[in-house]
Amino acid sequence: MKKIVLLLNFVFVFGAFPDWFYKIPNIYQQKKAFVEILLPLIKNENRKILSLRRELIKIFNTPNYITNKKYVAFLSQIAKRYRIKDITNKREFLIKINTIPNSLVLAQAALESGWGKSRFVREANNIFGHWEYSKNGLAPKDRYKHVKISYTLKVFNSLEDSIAAYMLNLNRNPAYIPFRLLRYKYFVSNKKFTGLIAAATLANYSQLKEVYVKRLQRVIRVNNLQKYDD
Repeated sequence: MKKIVLLLNFVFVFGAFPDWFYKIPNIYQQKKAFVEILLPLIKNENRKILSLRRELIKIFNTPNYITNKKYVAFLSQIAKRYRIKDITNKREFLIKINTIPNSLVLAQAALESGWGKSRFVREANNIFGHWEYSKNGLAPKDRYKHVKISYTLKVFNSLEDSIAAYMLNLNRNPAYIPFRLLRYKYFVSNKKFTGLIAAATLANYSQLKEVYVKRLQRVIRVNNLQKYDD
């Protein structure tokens, strides 16, 4: 327990995997530490999203909210961030602004970062392989041949920033409309939206398409990550 507490304190203060994490020889212990480091950060980001969602619902349930300048300014700000054109479209806000299953985040983090061991994580806190089309990021050693535009790997100040960017990407990128629509369907039906269910919608996340989906689901099953979907 003491080791875990020190580990989490390190993450929250410095925002990165501690040096000793990279020296763990046992793959089981390595994966365990990976989850112990990231899960609190994932839950924290989901809490932020849930808090925002509740605030939006409160506003939309307020009579004549559209005449309130403070509410309109707030809705406009959130709409810009989530790429929503109509600030009165409550349904689109609720479709886009919702939590991501913990098991899905952990599984994608594991796949994209090699369970936290990739160079992108070590040097840029980039867990999910996010690109940016500038020279300001970390240069990849091997570029995808089909990508004609020059890109680098985005550098994040912390692991939490990387998780926040990943969640925002799933919640607003047109490529993940199937993910958001299925999540909304489960939500209005009062059904549990798990990582295994969500993974089936993410073929567009990788050039591997359906192969990636199967790998993602396998990571969730083999490592029993679904137990973290609260």
